[in-house]
Amino acid sequence: MLQIVCFTFNGFAENTYLLIDEATRATAIVDPGMYSRAEEQTLTDYISREKLDVRLLLNTHAHIDHVLGNAFVLRTYPGIPFLLHSLDLPTLRAVPTYAANYGFPAYAPAEPTGELAHGQTIELGESRLQVRFTPGHAPGHVVLYDEAGGQIVGGDVLFRGSVGRTDLPGGDHATLIQSIERELLSLPDATLVHPGHGPSTRVGDERRTNPFLA
Repeated sequence: MLQIVCFTFNGFAENTYLLIDEATRATAIVDPGMYSRAEEQTLTDYISREKLDVRLLLNTHAHIDHVLGNAFVLRTYPGIPFLLHSLDLPTLRAVPTYAANYGFPAYAPAEPTGELAHGQTIELGESRLQVRFTPGHAPGHVVLYDEAGGQIVGGDVLFRGSVGRTDLPGGDHATLIQSIERELLSLPDATLVHPGHGPSTRVGDERRTNPFLA
């Protein structure tokens, strides 16, 4: 069974997730948004206290608020794979050009060691995650679906009562709505969505009440 733990970091109130296989303690860090030393300590203290075995670094996409802690994670847990969809590599590599303007002058870049692709299965201990390609907010955006647990780590695609912004480079509203309809609304209503910002929600609730999906 997969346990999902959320931390909210940085000035964008970004949700950083630990995906923990309860049987083996194998753990993936998803979208690490830590920037300050205190935020880094919060994450590593939890990992140490819970005796987690960090095995993967995953990015749903590469906007600055979701990648601030990539380099720190790779320094702290050397040798773990870092996976990102190939279409979001330009997004990631652009971050150093504007990080200081957003108030993050000490941003340290990190390069992926592998790719995420639609339909890929990620093994994490005894748990399995399905990669679903969901462009629109970012060109290479993906979500991570834990079918056995009925939950999804959704990045900035679908929020409670809202959807991801599409006014950033590579964004497209029509593409985003198509992604949501194809890859999220096709899931059971009870599926829990853990978004990149704000509280979790359920697919059925958003199907019924989200004004962007009417």
